[in-house]
Amino acid sequence: MKLILSRKGFDQGSGGAPSPLFSDGSLFSIPIPDGRTRQRYGDMRHGGHDIGEVVTHLTKGRYTGRSFAHVDPDLHKERIERLEGWRPAFGQTGAAQRHLENQGVGPGDIFLFFGWFRDVSKGRDGVWGPTSGGRDIHAFHGWMQIGEILDLSSGRASDWLHYPWLRNHPHVGRGAEPNNTIYLASETLALTGSFAEGKAGGGRLTRITPVNTLTAPGQPLKSVWSLPDWFGPESGRRLSYHVDLNRWSSTPSGLTLKTVGRGQEFVIDIGDDKRAIDWVSALIASSG
Repeated sequence: MKLILSRKGFDQGSGGAPSPLFSDGSLFSIPIPDGRTRQRYGDMRHGGHDIGEVVTHLTKGRYTGRSFAHVDPDLHKERIERLEGWRPAFGQTGAAQRHLENQGVGPGDIFLFFGWFRDVSKGRDGVWGPTSGGRDIHAFHGWMQIGEILDLSSGRASDWLHYPWLRNHPHVGRGAEPNNTIYLASETLALTGSFAEGKAGGGRLTRITPVNTLTAPGQPLKSVWSLPDWFGPESGRRLSYHVDLNRWSSTPSGLTLKTVGRGQEFVIDIGDDKRAIDWVSALIASSG
């Protein structure tokens, strides 16, 4: 089995701001902007928060509640009204999709979605902004085990019409586009022997915990991560784009990794390693 650490959500290049960590400990990954879609930030809610308002304030008006969002990965069934048969789905294209193909990613493998988050709070003026002294981190915000893969590169509607609930997905209806691909979640999670076996095939992590925090404790750079020792090159494994041994260092609790720039998909083959499967299970179970 392979794990794909997949960078998704607002960042410096797409959106220009972090996604929020709210004071109640919850998190919300803001989808990147996309003028070709139908879903607006103003239609999104998180608890009692208007995400359109949050986006407006965090981007200083560059994007507003009327701006359109690229909701992908699409992991939250209750976000909008769904057609029968809906499952979580994730689309990829271009060089990032070629990398997934070259790494042999397929059914049974698991995407672990991560992004950039900051503690935010609303000031006395009613404006959302970063909390002084708050966290500025990378963290996991969702998962999806691959059940099926759809090749949409031809642009033909027949490639997805057997899945009518996909019609609003941002990778559907784009016309012919090389490598345009949609990954559909498995019905349930298949992690043999793990305590997360049988959970949904995809979903969101809605709270920030030490388990789903990637940035190493006390690190001023969010791109420096704390990972278990089985991730490292000395285990015989290779995390794609991170084969340079100088990026890895040992710590009493595992490994520290200086991650590469703005790559999207980092792949590692964990086989049937129980330590790795238990780690994935604990991460997914942290969703509640």
